[in-house]
Amino acid sequence: MTGVLDASAVLALLADEPGAEQVAAALEEGAAINAVNDSEVLAKLLERDVPIGLAATSLRALGMHVEPFDVGHATVTAWLREATRHAGLSLGDRACLATALLLGLPVWTADRAWHDVDVGVSVRWVR
Repeated sequence: MTGVLDASAVLALLADEPGAEQVAAALEEGAAINAVNDSEVLAKLLERDVPIGLAATSLRALGMHVEPFDVGHATVTAWLREATRHAGLSLGDRACLATALLLGLPVWTADRAWHDVDVGVSVRWVR
């Protein structure tokens, strides 16, 4: 695997927004998403009136490895709360960073709030 994708990066790809090409390239090299962010993408697609079956099928067709969210992930995600509080990162954002930390991989995001975050993960912006 070459990196971990944040929900914002996957949504940029699915909506063909700026940065979609970078996310597609990361997927070609083998990227992961954690189960929390996978759920976040599905929820956003449902908000856009995409039926759950189509949303799930579209997401699976991307070929991402879905990393389980376990007790270790939960612990690191909680630990990241204080380090990211100033940037206002969500639980999903912190779960993504925790996954990248645990896997020792860079993370791809379209979320500008991450610019002010330094937790030992290489962050690559898709926009």
